[in-house]
Amino acid sequence: MQWRDLGLWKYELEDNEWVILQQLHNILKILKDTMLYFSCATPNLATMIPAMDHIDKMLMSYSHNKKYLPSIRSAVQLAKKTLNRYYQLTDRSRTYRISMVLHPQHKLLYFKAAHWEDDWIETGEKLMHEEFERLYLSLHDGSDLGCEDDVWMVCFNSILVWHSC
Repeated sequence: MQWRDLGLWKYELEDNEWVILQQLHNILKILKDTMLYFSCATPNLATMIPAMDHIDKMLMSYSHNKKYLPSIRSAVQLAKKTLNRYYQLTDRSRTYRISMVLHPQHKLLYFKAAHWEDDWIETGEKLMHEEFERLYLSLHDGSDLGCEDDVWMVCFNSILVWHSC
């Protein structure tokens, strides 16, 4: 039996629809690859920001690439807008900022290399300082620990040196 006899001919794609489909395939691949990465690996907060940065960079590239149809570029700009909305939610999370600043691979250099705004970098560093003071300096009750009273500040200063390397 011919496929046309089944009434499937109405679902046959026109040549221009194949072009759209191919262009969408190229663009959606970056999202699929990211999803598979986070499905197979053990995701953590410090891997989310670089992944979002990569997607953002790719979407920006696609949205300005004239080889894509205007409708595809518009759809990519909407996707980028949605991504930016989620991105802004990470700015509201102290945990995201602190995890990136303390991550051995990223630290503050990641943000500097990615040309993030100085204000964001300074806020991330400030949040890390505040959290350290709140959680660790408060543990030191002034009792003699058998070492220098400023042991906590030495520890804190070591973190500062380490994360700015």
